[in-house]
Amino acid sequence: MPREILVSDGFPPTERTRVRRLPERGLYERNEIYPVVDAALSCTVAYLLDGRPMATPTAHWRDGDRLYWHGSAASRFLKRVVGTDVCVSVHLTDGIVLARSGFDSSMNYRSATLFGICEEITGAEKVGQLNIFIEKLVPGRSKELRASHDQELKATTLLGMTIAEASGKIRDGGVDGSEEDAGEKIWAGVLEVESRFTKLIPDGDTPVIAAPSQILEQMIGKKI
Repeated sequence: MPREILVSDGFPPTERTRVRRLPERGLYERNEIYPVVDAALSCTVAYLLDGRPMATPTAHWRDGDRLYWHGSAASRFLKRVVGTDVCVSVHLTDGIVLARSGFDSSMNYRSATLFGICEEITGAEKVGQLNIFIEKLVPGRSKELRASHDQELKATTLLGMTIAEASGKIRDGGVDGSEEDAGEKIWAGVLEVESRFTKLIPDGDTPVIAAPSQILEQMIGKKI
């Protein structure tokens, strides 16, 4: 029998979410899982299409216990997953752990796996959530943009799912090597990995007199 894991505000582990390999790294509380989901700009949605496994990378955002993603109204993927059970995977790499042997080398990472039933989002919720998506990418940006035309909204399909099951897993630390390797004259440690916004490249149609807003300027150097 697997050990009981007490969850105060989150997702008690199920048969498909329980972390079995290195279970001490498993996360089940909302305040542990959701920061991983929110930090990532994209995810992978796995599903069955005509009885065959498929996985599609896409941008995503979260609002409470709901996860959203969008795409073209002509997308076969978006049309076919409505009403189905999907698995959403998020993964962030924070460092390469360089041990004194290949076997003990590893990665520092944050990951989350979410399950739920897809549904299509329409009407006012659709408009509101697309603005929330813009706010996730660049906080404050949605107030600077023109409103979407009806034809643009019609050409966009928005899917959402209530997160029914979820777990996370994090590895954050140094080298876990054997004691006998400690005497080897080989450098060991962590090569950190970081994603940041680097610079603004203006569109060719941006007038020379137009300067970036403060909102955009504040994004430069910000860690993703």
